[in-house]
Amino acid sequence: MGEIRKLKASRGGDPPRESTPRRLAAIVAGDIVGYSRLMQIDEEGTHGRVKRITRDLIEPSIAGHHGRLVKTTGDGFIAIFDSPVEAVRCGIVIQQNMVGRNAAMPKHHWIEFRIGVNLGDVIIEEDDVYGDGVNIATRLEGIADPGQVYISGGIYEQIKHKLVCGYESLGDRKVKNITDPVRVYRVLPDPAAFNRARQRRENLLILLLSVVLLIIAGGALWYLVWGPHGSPANRASVPAAPEVQKALPPLASKQPQPQPPAVAPQAVPQVQPAPQVQPVPQAHSAPPAVQSAPPIREPAMTAINGGSFTMGSNEDATEKPPHKVTIKPFAIGQYPISVRDWNQCAAAKACAFVASGKDDAPVTNVSWTDAKQFVAWLAGATKRPYRLPSEAEWEYAARGGTQTKYWWGDQLQSGLANCKNCSETAAAEQPLKVGSFKPNPFGLFDMGGSVDQWVEDCWHKNYQGAPADGSAWAEADCGSHVIRSGSWKNDAQYVRPSNRDSYDTNVRYPTHGFRVALPSTER
Repeated sequence: MGEIRKLKASRGGDPPRESTPRRLAAIVAGDIVGYSRLMQIDEEGTHGRVKRITRDLIEPSIAGHHGRLVKTTGDGFIAIFDSPVEAVRCGIVIQQNMVGRNAAMPKHHWIEFRIGVNLGDVIIEEDDVYGDGVNIATRLEGIADPGQVYISGGIYEQIKHKLVCGYESLGDRKVKNITDPVRVYRVLPDPAAFNRARQRRENLLILLLSVVLLIIAGGALWYLVWGPHGSPANRASVPAAPEVQKALPPLASKQPQPQPPAVAPQAVPQVQPAPQVQPVPQAHSAPPAVQSAPPIREPAMTAINGGSFTMGSNEDATEKPPHKVTIKPFAIGQYPISVRDWNQCAAAKACAFVASGKDDAPVTNVSWTDAKQFVAWLAGATKRPYRLPSEAEWEYAARGGTQTKYWWGDQLQSGLANCKNCSETAAAEQPLKVGSFKPNPFGLFDMGGSVDQWVEDCWHKNYQGAPADGSAWAEADCGSHVIRSGSWKNDAQYVRPSNRDSYDTNVRYPTHGFRVALPSTER
């Protein structure tokens, strides 16, 4: 029979059937909300903006998270990833970046994506992907709120302990053309967002319960005043509570069977909220003392003498060309900003979220914009000109007066940095506390590993045209900024003092933190 098939194929019949490649993948489906309306408002402008977003945001974000863009659909896209974690991270990055892009636009011109992520077995072709896994991702995208990422239960089980974010269960949903209900979760990128959402639900429940109790109280009061125990005369002449109290005793005395005296007093108090107990002021007591705000705990700073050094290296194209830079004296944080430091700002309502984790751990999941909010608050609260260090200042401080590959030499040594293969300590979901390793020659801790650290500079792909005086290479409006240091999730290549990378200005990421600087006159 096999020979007959071969013969038929050789004579121009049906070719032998090849097996279709299948694989398990995380599928990301994105779609622009109200695309037709946007096109009606400004067809050419909308088309151009969508093309720029695809080129400058969608494609780089997918590639940067090790995914593959399968196709674009004019108002949307479909991508596949080997890793569910990277798929969801990509969705978060896209959504948070769009917040910044929309900030300067009128709301009716906003471009907002809905994103769905699912894990499933799919059929992959050169320019498309098929299967129920894809269908579920697109259905999740269809029910997602604008600016949100919805994930399936399969994705949730894979990532629930691996990302610094919250998840809100939306229950099982019946979606079109899918036989079984799909468990749906909303991704909450802010670490405190899940608690806030839960608190809102609890507050709503309390409000509903209060309404029910008030209805019961009103019914009880109506029964006492207007019910069968009240005479027509009393019902007609009792508009207020004092007259009710006068009418009730004679009404009770006329009854052949005296009513229990506890009925009226007990009915209303049981449904009223408990009163707040207030201290009774004495005639000659002193006025209560005014509590002052707790003092600001400033970061420990280290003075750095000025000098010249060779910035950059020949190890990566982004670090070229090596060039001489002269640094003025300044001060820089001895450690990255910690959770305790950050939460002072959050308590003052000047920073966007309350950081989770141990107080002495470095704060994470911070965008460049978040870091700038913190230094602005710290400068205002202390009356000292705190700022982010420039990229040149950061590298000068990280080298500690050396010009070697690492601050300790040209060879990797175990136990000197908090990175993936820099010590025998097993990789953790969170970085170690600040100062867990030996400081560099300038007495600075965690200048390599621990957390990626934001600096002031806009991102440039190399040092062509970079300032030689150590100042920040800034521009009026740049979409991404420089990060330094590498993190506990990266390998040793990232902890080199010359290593540099970039990230979107308004986007948070679980390994990103920062440290602060001061001018020399404020050390």
